[in-house]
Amino acid sequence: MAVVNENFLNLKDDYLFSKVLEKTNEYKIKNPEKEIIKLGVGDVSLPLVPTVIKAMNKAVEEMANQETFRGYGIVQGYEFLINKILEVEYKKRGIYLDKDEIFIAAGTKGDLAGIAELLAVDNKVALMDPVYPAYRDTNIMMGRNDIIYLKATEENNFIPEIPQEHVDIIYLCSPNNPTGVALNKEQLKMWVEYAKQNNSIILYDSVYEAFITDDNIPHSIYEIEGAKEVAIEFRSYSKLAGFTGVRCSFTAVPKELKVYTKNGEKINLNNLWRRRQSTKFGAASYITQRAAEAVYSEQGQIEIKENIKYYQENAKYIREELEKVGFTVYGGVHSPYIWLKTPNNMKSWEFFDKLLNEAGVVGTPGIGFGDCGEGFFRLTAFSSKENTKEAVRRILELFK
Repeated sequence: MAVVNENFLNLKDDYLFSKVLEKTNEYKIKNPEKEIIKLGVGDVSLPLVPTVIKAMNKAVEEMANQETFRGYGIVQGYEFLINKILEVEYKKRGIYLDKDEIFIAAGTKGDLAGIAELLAVDNKVALMDPVYPAYRDTNIMMGRNDIIYLKATEENNFIPEIPQEHVDIIYLCSPNNPTGVALNKEQLKMWVEYAKQNNSIILYDSVYEAFITDDNIPHSIYEIEGAKEVAIEFRSYSKLAGFTGVRCSFTAVPKELKVYTKNGEKINLNNLWRRRQSTKFGAASYITQRAAEAVYSEQGQIEIKENIKYYQENAKYIREELEKVGFTVYGGVHSPYIWLKTPNNMKSWEFFDKLLNEAGVVGTPGIGFGDCGEGFFRLTAFSSKENTKEAVRRILELFK
């Protein structure tokens, strides 16, 4: 008899974004003539930039020739991409990492789950509330029951206080998904100090760092002294360069970071992660990694920054137009996400249904990110300018 892993039975029936899609599709079937504007899932709308396409085409041509063909890739990633990451993402910010501390992957979600897999099930975990659902679900799948939720609310400007109790694993996302709030250097320093004092590990998701516009907000947790001793950093090209359909990311695992056996023996997590990846990960493709390398070229940087600016302008427009008519709005400054308070004390799913059924606009209910998300709603800035303006017009018309 094959017995199921019953931890999976503790998951909610529907993953948040699957439920949003299901409701959207139901509406489309019933109203085929209605045009729906989607500001829900954080998927980009602009195509890959020309420099990236050129690099991909060149890599494809290489794969068509015997002399330049590439077979199985290197599990850690090709050195040509790792060197660019070290130079542009870290060295230019005064951060020095070694080549063997960077691991190329096919998306941060998989690496976040994989790292959690290396850490014992009985570790105590701290998650923000509201939180990106994959963090929570990953731990539930593993059978972790000792999870505390740190409330991020209007009262604390969506920045939770440092835990008063000991926790072993801390998930931080800055700029945050879904609230759009970013931690400044002093706030992040407090988390690093807490982790050092408690022998904790920080899993730092900074996939939205390209949207940061304030010099006092770190792009990397390693801008904070001592962070390499306690933090793993996750980055993605999905939002940075529009790779949602290409899939490429990287994870930084410093060799200074140590974890412990139950007997107190120090273990180098970098070595353990390399060993795990050798067994469970097949490497991002050569074509994909050449595309990511092109992001760091002079022209590539110019082009992707133009795309980021496009989405930033969308976020600014949504935020300012909604504020003009009295909506309480957060985020949308260092983030592509707008976190708005639902009007008239409406529940999150109630607001979702009203927007979909009466305005044909799709967003994401805040309650799907946790209890503290009830009464809030997330909109993304990743649609076209035309659709963004039309969606805002419809919302304003609905609540005028």
